[in-house]
Amino acid sequence: MTTTWVEGAAGSLFDVDNLPYGVFSDAGEEPRVGVRIGDRVLDLAPVAAAEMLDVHHVFEEPSLNAFMAEGRQVWQSVRRWVTGLLTEEAERDLVEPHLHPVADVTLHLPVEVADYVDFYASEHHATNVGRIFRPDGEALMPNWKHLPVGYHGRAGTVVASGTPVVRPSGQRKGPADQSPAYGPSTRLDIEAELGFVVGAPSALGSRVPVGGFAEHVFGLVGLNDWSARDIQAWEYVPLGPFLGKSFATSVSHWVTPLEALDAAWTELPGQDPLPLPYLAPEEARGLDIDIEVVLNGQVVSRPPYRTMYWSPAQMLAHLTVNGASLRTGDLFASGTVSGTERDQRGSFLELSWGGREPFGEDVFGTGRTFLDDGDEVILRYTAPGTGGGRIALGEVTGRIDPATP
Repeated sequence: MTTTWVEGAAGSLFDVDNLPYGVFSDAGEEPRVGVRIGDRVLDLAPVAAAEMLDVHHVFEEPSLNAFMAEGRQVWQSVRRWVTGLLTEEAERDLVEPHLHPVADVTLHLPVEVADYVDFYASEHHATNVGRIFRPDGEALMPNWKHLPVGYHGRAGTVVASGTPVVRPSGQRKGPADQSPAYGPSTRLDIEAELGFVVGAPSALGSRVPVGGFAEHVFGLVGLNDWSARDIQAWEYVPLGPFLGKSFATSVSHWVTPLEALDAAWTELPGQDPLPLPYLAPEEARGLDIDIEVVLNGQVVSRPPYRTMYWSPAQMLAHLTVNGASLRTGDLFASGTVSGTERDQRGSFLELSWGGREPFGEDVFGTGRTFLDDGDEVILRYTAPGTGGGRIALGEVTGRIDPATP
């Protein structure tokens, strides 16, 4: 791998084999597109204008949407151009004045989200949830191993990392309650997930095959699908999640382009029975991405994405198999990532086994179940990089504020 001239970036989690995109502003200026290298963000618009790039205008926008809409060939050519800027000494005089310390800028939601869909792609998570809620029945529903189960979420409440999450209120009814009551959620939870950002759209009535994933998906974000389990439990039959999920979904400031993850693709754990042909299991691949769940500064879980049953490409193929169109800025998420062990579970619902088995006594001094006001959760992600080391995907942070009176 060619070495960058940016001080402190070589060998870091944000070396030139990463180069995630985001939207930033500084000194009261309008938000615009940047790319991260080490602990700096490169302001792309003035450099692209100085070099008379045909697409220089897309970097002046307050989201990545205009750039993403240009399609895969442009994504690839811009990545090659940015890599050259940051590795060729001859470019240093032009580029260096436009590098800003990440700590000195304001980061924004990187994408104007069009539609948001959340899947349920971890067999271990789905099995755990089934055993918690249906201890005397089958853990998985009959359809689960035949299609990637999902639901449509609320795009307008997708927020950038660091945005406080106000404890939601709604109807709740416990198993022993005579009737439902209204009030703040008492079983507020996290879901450690990956999000996939669509760049290139598709036409209504068309389908995106498993092999078309890279033509449409621009990159990945870290994602926390905050969940009010008590509200969800009362409302979800028969139509699924609604108010228990729609109050906030947090995503990272940085979008990691697919090309940065070339070394992270891996085989799926195995699908049995074999899915229908449109889900093309012979083409479907998983991702080797490690996640850390940090509660109030303490790591409480390390979910491995490589254990996911359904692949990202299969999720996209299923999403569009009925002819549903893709739009630039569409976001679809993996669902909670959980592994086989207790310390690999990606939600507090699973870590505490429905609130009945508190976790974290060894680090907090007292057992935890669901989120308290003031709690801060950070999700961190790393993956193998093409340079032989590891790269970081954008982390996701959120703090719980009290319910609105």
